[in-house]
Amino acid sequence: MADTPKGFQAGQTALVVRVPEAEPAVGTWRERLDPTSRTGVPAHVTVLFPFLHAATVDDAVCAALEEAIGRHRPFDVRFERSGRFPGLLYLAPEPDAPFRRLTEEIAERWPEAPPYGGKYEPVPHLTVAQTHDESVLAEVEAEVAAHLPVAARVTSVDLVVFDGTGWRQRATFALGRPDAPGDA
Repeated sequence: MADTPKGFQAGQTALVVRVPEAEPAVGTWRERLDPTSRTGVPAHVTVLFPFLHAATVDDAVCAALEEAIGRHRPFDVRFERSGRFPGLLYLAPEPDAPFRRLTEEIAERWPEAPPYGGKYEPVPHLTVAQTHDESVLAEVEAEVAAHLPVAARVTSVDLVVFDGTGWRQRATFALGRPDAPGDA
């Protein structure tokens, strides 16, 4: 399949945790400086990208995702500080361990879909801006810092699919009840 101008391929999927509470702090910057925002991706923390090709995500895969994600309890998260990767500014979730456990469990269940294609060690983060202009990243970081902390409650993980022009939600999987056995 040919790459689209945005660098994604039609049929790619991802598992993400939407963080709408972060939009007031990061939405304007993401719209300007995060290409994924312009493809329909809201403020989020990625659990696993790329996941399976959309054509292989059937009822059995969805049932397995529902079971795996449902074993994890809902949790509270705060974004109090920013961090950087080369050319990228992000907000760091605290705690990040629940995101890591979700990623590890799903990657273990589907070893054919390693996080980031096996290119990078997964680090939970909420992307704010992408540019190699360090002065722009510093400006954005200072502006966003004035809106921190951001607090959120994580209760679900979304399966999203790139249709060739944008990302669309395909399914939502609820984390287990607060009294459910599993991760805290």
